[in-house]
Amino acid sequence: MRQFRWFSAGPVPVDYDLRRLGWELLGDLSSGTGRTHDPAHVLLGLPRQLPLPQWLSLSGSSLPQRKWIMLLEVADSAERARMLRMGFGDAIDFGASLEELEYRVQRLAHFAESLPRYRHYGALRIDLLAREGFVAGRALGLHPREFALLWRLSDTPGEAVTPHELLSDVWRLSFRPETNSLAVHVSRLRAKLRLAGIDGLIETLPEGGYRLAPLQRPAIGGAHDLGLDGYLRMGKEYAVVASSL
Repeated sequence: MRQFRWFSAGPVPVDYDLRRLGWELLGDLSSGTGRTHDPAHVLLGLPRQLPLPQWLSLSGSSLPQRKWIMLLEVADSAERARMLRMGFGDAIDFGASLEELEYRVQRLAHFAESLPRYRHYGALRIDLLAREGFVAGRALGLHPREFALLWRLSDTPGEAVTPHELLSDVWRLSFRPETNSLAVHVSRLRAKLRLAGIDGLIETLPEGGYRLAPLQRPAIGGAHDLGLDGYLRMGKEYAVVASSL
């Protein structure tokens, strides 16, 4: 995979233009919201050049999307650490050669494509190898299809997954059957989560899809809560929003 996207305004600076090494640029997102709608390619850009709304949109993307994003010219080591904690794939300082950038992009893509054994969502831990969910160390006792449903919903936590997507990804069906198997399995999964003390984790949306309920984040208060210096340190009124992972 030798393709990338660019999210900052304007053309790709020559120092970061992987096309010089034979890569393909897949358009750019500078006129959009800053989200990576196609998370299968590394997204590069200069966060300090983004307007505040676009940065908030970028940092508010789901964790599976954020791990494909590489942030460039982040000079302060504390800010780089903060961005890595937020789930971004990489954050680098000024001065990286094009060859180093290419290696970092390839490494980021490799890790972004690999599946982790564990996923944590609030009190829930999902174990891919055991194909089981755990709360406070106790197994939920999931049926294989219940586990597959939970794992699929955790691909994009807090975002809607349509019945068609679930039937395609979990049941491998290209059509919606007459039976209510999906609803039955969701109901059973909810019951097991409820017994474990995390009722309400799976939400049914008005249009008929499902999602993992968004986790509650701390309200933004004063400088003590998030560190006010984190908002302006980059110099061009670019905000860093801390998130708990």
